[in-house]
Amino acid sequence: MRSNTFFFRRTLLGILGITSLTLGVMSDGAASTPTDRVNNVVLVHGGFVDGGGWEPVYKLLKAKGYNVSIVQNPTTSLAADLAATKAVIDAQKGPVVLVGHSYGGVVISEAGNDPKVTRLVYIAAFAADNGESVQKLIANPPPGAAVPPILPPVNGFLMLDKAKFPAAFAGDVKAERAAFMADAQVPWGVEALAGEVTNAAWHVKPSWYLVTKDDKMIPPDAQRAMSKRSGATVVEVTGSHAVYESRPADVAAIIEKAAVAKQ
Repeated sequence: MRSNTFFFRRTLLGILGITSLTLGVMSDGAASTPTDRVNNVVLVHGGFVDGGGWEPVYKLLKAKGYNVSIVQNPTTSLAADLAATKAVIDAQKGPVVLVGHSYGGVVISEAGNDPKVTRLVYIAAFAADNGESVQKLIANPPPGAAVPPILPPVNGFLMLDKAKFPAAFAGDVKAERAAFMADAQVPWGVEALAGEVTNAAWHVKPSWYLVTKDDKMIPPDAQRAMSKRSGATVVEVTGSHAVYESRPADVAAIIEKAAVAKQ
């Protein structure tokens, strides 16, 4: 009887040991399985604002394990903004999803040629083509389109009328926050406005575009036209130009679509 008990215990321990080893290998394998998603996200802001507005989107993406970096463009000239964006891209380890809002779309159209950039995401942005600038793209607005309250340039810089900023730029942002954004404006250089793209990356790299249907800065129809010619995957939402602040979940969602898309 003792011999049988000893044999049973040894056999049971052997089975448990094998099972434990097997589970350990499976667990290690699951933990080390590489993800197909692009984990590095670089966010580029547009004119009149700085990168701080990306914070709600940043937090949502960080919570899902993305490595998120925010470019602080000087918005003095396209060349300066490209240099700032390139510095952030260079700091990434591995492929990058490059995201641009508004004028930031011009920046990523050019900066997206960097070999690390594999996907482009335009958020209510100027998806400029070769030889185009914001200045050229806004020269002939669609009939009936809202006119952004841009004041005459002072010492080479543009600003929006503070009183009209909330309605034009941030119509669905809380009033207190919209007023702060108006008072915290970053002067936008006329040179940046005139900066032309030389080689639009969306010709060779996949792109996504979030159209904001209540936009009073870039007409929705203009957004649709730019997204269509770029061959972008398009999502439309009801939102203002400051959609990254008012609807960060929608912005984060389209960035994630780009990050996990099969190529």
